[in-house]
Amino acid sequence: MKIRYAGSTHVGMKRTHNEDNFFLLAEENLYVVADGMGGHASGEVASQIAVETLANFFIDTTRDQEITWPYKENKEKLYEENRVTNAVKLANRRIFELAQGDAKYRGMGTTLVSLVCGSTGAYLAHVGDSRGYVISNKGIVQVTEDHSLLNDYLKVHPLTPEEIENFPHKNVIVRALGMKDTVDVDLNRLYPKDGDIYLLCSDGLSGMISDEEILEAVLEHKDDLEKACQSLIGRANANGGTDNVTVILVAFSE
Repeated sequence: MKIRYAGSTHVGMKRTHNEDNFFLLAEENLYVVADGMGGHASGEVASQIAVETLANFFIDTTRDQEITWPYKENKEKLYEENRVTNAVKLANRRIFELAQGDAKYRGMGTTLVSLVCGSTGAYLAHVGDSRGYVISNKGIVQVTEDHSLLNDYLKVHPLTPEEIENFPHKNVIVRALGMKDTVDVDLNRLYPKDGDIYLLCSDGLSGMISDEEILEAVLEHKDDLEKACQSLIGRANANGGTDNVTVILVAFSE
C-alpha cells in the first residue's frame, strides 16, 4: 500500500499563539497531532513534548531493537500496539513530571491523536478530544471517541444540536496527557483500503466545521493533500477560527 501525507497548523483567528503541534515521521509511518492546554507557553510545551517523544521513541526503537521500553509489553497485543502505547505513556510521564517540577508549567497538558501504519494494520492511538477520521467515497467516520465532559454527558442525556452548542462545559477535557502520572490510551486497529484517507485533527477543526464539510473539503482535493489541508483550515477560520487548527491527512492507494 502506497502512502501520501500532508500536515499543517494555523493559529486561528482569535488566539495570539499556537499551542498545537504535529509531527510527520514518514520513515516510521508515524503521524501525530497534539493540542496543548495550560495557557501562555505551557500548552505549546506540552504538545511539543508529546509529538517529539513519540517520534524519538519510534526512531530509537528502530535503531536499537534491544532498547529497554519504559513500560511492560502486553503479551495479548501486537508489537505496534505495544510500541505506540508505550510511546504515549512515556510522553504523559514526561509532561506530568515537568509540570510537577516547575511552577510555571503547573497544570499544563495536551490531547493527542496518532496514527502508525505497520505490517499488521494501522493503529490510531488517542487521549483527549483530538480526533481521528476515516474518509472514503462512502463517507466519513469518526473512529476516536472524545474524552470530554460533553461526550460523557451525551452517553446518558441525548441533546439537540442547539443544546450541544450551548452546553456550558463543552470544552472540558476529562482525559489528557499530563493530568496524572499514568494515562489510559485508547487504541483502534484499522485496515486501510485503496482510496482511504485518514484525518487527524485538533478540535480547532472539528469544533468549527461539520463532518460533512470536512468530507467535502477532503474529497474535493483528494489528489493534492496539501490543498486539502489548507482548505480545511480555511473553512475552520472562515467559521470563526476560535482555536488553533491542526490537520494531518494520510492517503492510501494500491
